Amino acid sequence: MSWAVWLTGPPAAGKSTIARALREELAGIGVRAVILESDALRRELTPEATYEPEERDRFYAAVAGLAALLVEQGFPVIVDATAPRRAHRNRLRARVRDFLEVHVTAPLEIRQQRDPKGLYRRARGGDAPHLPGATEAYDAPENPDVVVSGTAPAEENARVILQRIVESFRVRQN
Repeated sequence: MSWAVWLTGPPAAGKSTIARALREELAGIGVRAVILESDALRRELTPEATYEPEERDRFYAAVAGLAALLVEQGFPVIVDATAPRRAHRNRLRARVRDFLEVHVTAPLEIRQQRDPKGLYRRARGGDAPHLPGATEAYDAPENPDVVVSGTAPAEENARVILQRIVESFRVRQN
């Protein structure tokens, strides 16, 4: 059984940590999922990223296309990507019948404290003019399938998402 789950939220909300925890939870029930992590994909697809809106649109279209291709080949996919516009996420929703949108929330103060890549610091200094949720808008999901707090333990969030996957896609647990 294949499906796609898109973890979206502003930078440093906790998406990557939750995606890895979710993959582990899925492995525990015998499901091997692929994570499409935006930072890794960006190094391959746009190594000289400018984060201009047009480039960002092309990048997220490619992420959605890759995710859809993997689902079509029978792989469960976890997309770990901010995708600041609803249109970015809706591209995948339109192509994959079994799709869940997970909104990972975290207060700005927490995101700024974490800031593993120094994005918020750079935005404050004027060096990151296209940072969703700081210097640019982030379109939060209007009706996400799941909402989790990036301040809660990742394993707890992963179990919440796993339960929704099991219910929605009739995934069998060992």
